[in-house]
Amino acid sequence: MRRSHIVLGFLVIILFAALQLHAQQNAHTISMPETLKWVEPPVLPGARLAVVQGDSSKEGPFVYRLKMPAAYKIPPHIHKASENVTVLVGVFSIGVGEKFDQRAAHELPVGGFVSIPPNHPHFAWAGSQETVVQVHGVGPTDLTFVDPADDPRRKK
Repeated sequence: MRRSHIVLGFLVIILFAALQLHAQQNAHTISMPETLKWVEPPVLPGARLAVVQGDSSKEGPFVYRLKMPAAYKIPPHIHKASENVTVLVGVFSIGVGEKFDQRAAHELPVGGFVSIPPNHPHFAWAGSQETVVQVHGVGPTDLTFVDPADDPRRKK
C-alpha cells in the first residue's frame, strides 16, 4: 500500500509539472510600448526594430515593429514567408516590383494594412515624418534584396 502511495505521489508531481509547462507555453503575451527594446537591425541601418513576440527566423508566429526616420527607403526585396504590415504611426508607402518606382506605390496612412505573399518583390519608404509599422507573420522568414548591392550586410 505504501509503495502505491509513493508511485501515485510521483505521478501527481509529474502531471503537475507537465501542466505548468503547458500553461507557460500557451500563456498570453502582453507587451507594453515602454518595455520594447529597440535595436538597429544590420539589414536596415538607420531604422530601429523591436521584437514584440516570437522570432522571425524560427518556426512559429512572430510580431515586430519597425521604426523609420522620415523619408527612409527600403530597396526592392523579398521574404520567404508572407509579410503582414500595419501602419501604427506616420505614412508608409509600398510598391510591387523589382525596381524602386515611387509612382507605382500605394500610400498607407495610420491603420493601413498590406499583406505581401512569399517571394513577392516589393519596396517601401516612410513618409515625411517618423513612421512605425508592425509586421506579423509565421516564420521562418528572411529579407533578401533583389539587387545584392543594396544589402548593407555585404558592404564592409
